[in-house]
Amino acid sequence: MTDAAETPGGEDYLAALAGVVADVDSAARRIAAAQIEELRALAAAGRLAEAQTAQRNARVQVHDMALRSIAAEVGGVMRVTDRTVQRRIGEARTLIEGFPATVEAWEHGRIVRGHAIAIVETGTTLPAAMWAEFEHAAITRCERDTPNRVRGELEILAHRMHPRSFAERHEEAAATRCVRIVPGRDGMSDVIATLPTVVAEGIHDRLTQQARAILDTRDERAAAHGGAGAAFGEAAATRADVGAGHGSADSEDAAAIVATDNRSTDQVRADVFADLLLAGTPALDDTRDTTAGPLGAIRARVQVLVPAATLTGEDDGPSDLAGRSPIDPATARTLAGGTGMWERLFHDPTTGVTVATDSYRFPSGMRRFLQARDQHCRFPGCRVAAIRCEVDHTHDHALGGRTELTNLAHLCQRHHSMKQFTAWRVRQLKGGVLEWTSPLGRTYREDAPTPAVAFTPAAPPPPPAPAEPAPF
Repeated sequence: MTDAAETPGGEDYLAALAGVVADVDSAARRIAAAQIEELRALAAAGRLAEAQTAQRNARVQVHDMALRSIAAEVGGVMRVTDRTVQRRIGEARTLIEGFPATVEAWEHGRIVRGHAIAIVETGTTLPAAMWAEFEHAAITRCERDTPNRVRGELEILAHRMHPRSFAERHEEAAATRCVRIVPGRDGMSDVIATLPTVVAEGIHDRLTQQARAILDTRDERAAAHGGAGAAFGEAAATRADVGAGHGSADSEDAAAIVATDNRSTDQVRADVFADLLLAGTPALDDTRDTTAGPLGAIRARVQVLVPAATLTGEDDGPSDLAGRSPIDPATARTLAGGTGMWERLFHDPTTGVTVATDSYRFPSGMRRFLQARDQHCRFPGCRVAAIRCEVDHTHDHALGGRTELTNLAHLCQRHHSMKQFTAWRVRQLKGGVLEWTSPLGRTYREDAPTPAVAFTPAAPPPPPAPAEPAPF
């Protein structure tokens, strides 16, 4: 027989379901209360930084340093970076102080967190004086539907209420264009470009057209050679070779490539995108004073630590793109094969800390040594790559600190400034370990990152086998 508790519509089933729903509702209310409490605390942190400098008529830099210091202090407790905390402080102040009716509606369960985020993100496109009017209308719309459905309505509402024309606002928005990278998994990353919509659409359309041209050529050659497709970049080159009278060997090689290329449109589009950015010359090159142009001659620079076993093919483990993420062994070998500079790094087999390098010269050799040791900024939680950081004297050089490996470490510009202009203090222990002390006296130990390459003593040879007794 079927248990009544499991029968949809049965009394026991309905009672159990009602209990589950009540528990979920209760948990959601407690979570919302905790989130709002955290937002209020973060907003209070922002006001504290403002109050710390307001009475002294301090410069913007002084206020920013105070905010950085407080954000780092809070970040140590929250286990997130100070940049993240500083951003969240700003977001919290905007919501708590700028949209109080939204917070109240969220607190009373009339809307949920997704609604509040949508209201703030769309409402902040308006002048601050209009936020109260906007949120009053927005809350009414949010009470009727889910956040994903109501967001479009809120965007239209904000556009209609805005006192400035769309053209003016677009001109301002275009000034925020940028490119950023978001590390992903398995040696992959996302390159995100924020551009005017028409430019973004144009880029995507051109990549699509180029990808289709490559795929169409691949299909034509597949039919001619009985294969499956043509590799990117090979079709035009092979046609040129045949037209110039090259032998059939080239055609045979091309046919082999055709048979092994099964890339999708997305894959070809991504390959074209990478090829154009890494090897192409910008259309608008104001620095041009040669045929190729200086910008076209610039090539990307990355810092990669490759284990020796990976280079020789004995191991297929990942290599380390310092400050970012692991990369696959094939890419590491390709980069190693094309570099014009090789350096051998030595590490203490016990601690794994770098102790020497072949080409030790001051200051470039020392900097490379430190780049291999530090890999990234040495402030707790920061992952800015060492090649984009500054080498800092832990004990200030002006106060007698020596320029030696035990007194140097990489800090990004943000944290280098924080060390100079706030109450955060640091001292360097043995093995490149940094001990940071916050203004509240909390200490944070920052160990040197585990190196990607480490040498270990060879295993001792096995003892010789005992001699067998001679026969009688």
